[in-house]
Amino acid sequence: MAVIRIDHPDDPRIAGFRDIRERDLTGRQGLFVAEGEVVLNVLTSPQSLCAPVALLLDQKRVEGLAGPIARVDSRTPVYVADQPILDAIAGFHLHRGILALGRKPGPATLEARLASLGPDAVVIGACGIGNHDNMGGLFRNAAAFGAGAVLLDRTCCDPFYRKAIRVSVGAVLRTPMALGLEASRMLDGLERAGFSVIALTPGAETALDRMPRGGRVALILGPEGPGLPPEVIARCRPVGIPMSGGFDSLNVSVASGIALHHFTRQA
Repeated sequence: MAVIRIDHPDDPRIAGFRDIRERDLTGRQGLFVAEGEVVLNVLTSPQSLCAPVALLLDQKRVEGLAGPIARVDSRTPVYVADQPILDAIAGFHLHRGILALGRKPGPATLEARLASLGPDAVVIGACGIGNHDNMGGLFRNAAAFGAGAVLLDRTCCDPFYRKAIRVSVGAVLRTPMALGLEASRMLDGLERAGFSVIALTPGAETALDRMPRGGRVALILGPEGPGLPPEVIARCRPVGIPMSGGFDSLNVSVASGIALHHFTRQA
C-alpha cells in the first residue's frame, strides 16, 4: 500500500480532515472522523459496520500501526505528515497522531433491525440523550454486554460525533443501530416485535433485581435530570435501581451498564 506524504496543511487531498472541531458541528455528509489507535483498530476490524475512507497519521506512528494499515482496502489512501502539519490540519494539537475518515453504515429501519435479533435479545432504546459522553458510554456498554442493537429517537445526539466514538472505544462503529426514530413509534415497533419494554426510572416501585431474565427485552433510557417523558414511562414497565444514602439517580451510562448486566448474564 502506498503511503502518501503531506507537507502542507492546505493540501486538497486531506480536506476531509481539516478544521475538525468546526466540522464536528456542521457535519460531514455521511462521513465521520475517528481518533486514536483503539478506535482505528475497531474501524479496520472484521466486526466494523463502517468503512475507512482515508487515514491521516503522524509519520512516527506508521510503523507501529502496520496491523490496521494492512487491513484497509489497498485503494484507501494513507496520508502521513509531521506533527506540526497534523496540528495545522486538525486545528488543535493532535497528541494521538492518528485520524481516520470513515463512512457511516447505511440506514436501517426499526423493523429490519429487530427482525434480525434472536428470541432472548436485549436492546437499548434511548430518548433525548444529548450528551456525547453518555452516548459513547451507552454504546460501550451495549457492546460489552452483547446488546443486539441501540435505538435512538430523533432528539438524541449523533453517535458518530468524534467524542462519542472515542468514549465508546469504537463500539459505535460495530453496534447495530436505528436512528432518528419517533419515541412512540419506537415503542410500537418493540411491542409488535415481542419485546418486554422496560423504562429505567428512579421513581419505579419495581426493583431491577426482581425482574426475571429471558425473552426479548428493551431497556428504555432518558437523559439525566428530566429523565424519560411521562408518556413514554406510561407505555412501559417502570423499573428502578435501588440506591443508598438518599441518592435517587445514576449517570445514564452507568445505569445502562447495570441493567444490561442483569438482563444479559446467565441466571
